[in-house]
Amino acid sequence: MDDVHDAACSHFAFAPRLTQLAPSPHWDLVLGDGPVLAVALHDGHAMRGSLRPHLAFDDAQLRRDEDPLTGLFTDVGDSRLCVRTSRFEVDLNRPRDKSLSTDPDDTWGLRIWRGPLPREELERSLAIHDAFYAMVHALLERLLARWGCVLLLDIHSYNHRRDGAGAPPAPQQGNPDIELGVTTADRARWGGVIARLGETLRGSPVGGRVPDVRENVRYPTGGHFAESLYAHFGERLCVISPEFKKIYMDEWTGRADLAVVDDLRAGWRRAVAAVRPEFLACR
Repeated sequence: MDDVHDAACSHFAFAPRLTQLAPSPHWDLVLGDGPVLAVALHDGHAMRGSLRPHLAFDDAQLRRDEDPLTGLFTDVGDSRLCVRTSRFEVDLNRPRDKSLSTDPDDTWGLRIWRGPLPREELERSLAIHDAFYAMVHALLERLLARWGCVLLLDIHSYNHRRDGAGAPPAPQQGNPDIELGVTTADRARWGGVIARLGETLRGSPVGGRVPDVRENVRYPTGGHFAESLYAHFGERLCVISPEFKKIYMDEWTGRADLAVVDDLRAGWRRAVAAVRPEFLACR
């Protein structure tokens, strides 16, 4: 028995750690001890049953405009936050008043809903939005108090074959393989981090070729999540929003190319490991 106990002690130890007091059914939060928080806001596909009769889209159409598999890329975080709930129930990358919209102008011209939604449905989604942002603010306050600065990775993916399964993809010029959204980053403080992250990604082949990695191409104004958090926490928070083009899957069938997924994840791990020391040094 002593040998078993000694073996366990050589691999594991009990230590105080940050604990979530009120877990939510709408997201998975895994807390670790470190300054890197990785978030996949649009990874989820779950939707409450009371909303489904109001949909004009079917399940496959919803998945096409979610960010499937982005939760896999959160494994670089000391803490990892993956939203289970579909962006179409509540879009946590939009301001509160736009987080559940039936206006096609807010959804790339797509008519997601049959018509206006009952007020009670809107209120339920707004409550999720409120709870999420309250939780994230509380979490960042704790992480910043412990580490002095935080690297927040706001991970997304995007479609590049909107014209149809058999149509040519969107031109490469405006659609990099990996876009680094850095609209909020304080260049004086974090410019070196951004440059090193991009260089490391370019040095990690994807499908046997050098990936096209650029900054602020598709989304030059950023998203609400990054912008609002930076506005509140300032330059102590380095927010980088990678957008992985869906070269890792067929966006029309939903089938993943596992070799490309593995390549992207490996490069992403190397890139985050290359910049982590900057954030460990803030304390």
